[in-house]
Amino acid sequence: MAETFTLRPDAKGRITLGPLARGISSFHVTVDPRGRILLEPFVEIPAREKWLFENKEALSAVREGLRDAVEGRTCSRGS
Repeated sequence: MAETFTLRPDAKGRITLGPLARGISSFHVTVDPRGRILLEPFVEIPAREKWLFENKEALSAVREGLRDAVEGRTCSRGS
């Protein structure tokens, strides 16, 4: 279920999202024909990590490794 909030603009028309924006670097704003405003949160990644999201095979391997770790399918290889 979606949460609903009422935010009031200050004298300059600004609103503060506070904790709703934690970890978000920017928002894509869409205003529909009825005047509703949709904020889509974006999180930017460093350019040096971009390759991972462009390489489906590598990204799949990382995700599989993370699933294995969560499900306890790992072993220690020492330091």
